[in-house]
Amino acid sequence: MANRIRALREEAGMTQIRLSTELEVSQETISAYETGRHNPSYSALVQMAQIFHASIDYIMGLSDVRKPPSSEPMPQEQQAALELFNSLDAMNQALALAYMQGLSDAAQNKKPFLKL
Repeated sequence: MANRIRALREEAGMTQIRLSTELEVSQETISAYETGRHNPSYSALVQMAQIFHASIDYIMGLSDVRKPPSSEPMPQEQQAALELFNSLDAMNQALALAYMQGLSDAAQNKKPFLKL
């Protein structure tokens, strides 16, 4: 767990002092978390999960999955698109992904992908 906390903090570009301010603990407490001398409280783990956008299990080193999939239901349009995609063979899935990437790139550039 100690290595995960440090890695997440560094990935976020945070100092120990900044994280200590966010968690309302001392910098020494953060150092103790990162060296394994002390374990964070449940409330500190919940706050870190929110700050680092990671599950508590990931922070604690119990899982390698950073954030579990959302349990919210998928909108019907997305579900239909996923079912269509899954019905394709590998080659057509690759073509569909390439087409969607083109649509996404065009949308980001605010240009039409196809001229009708």
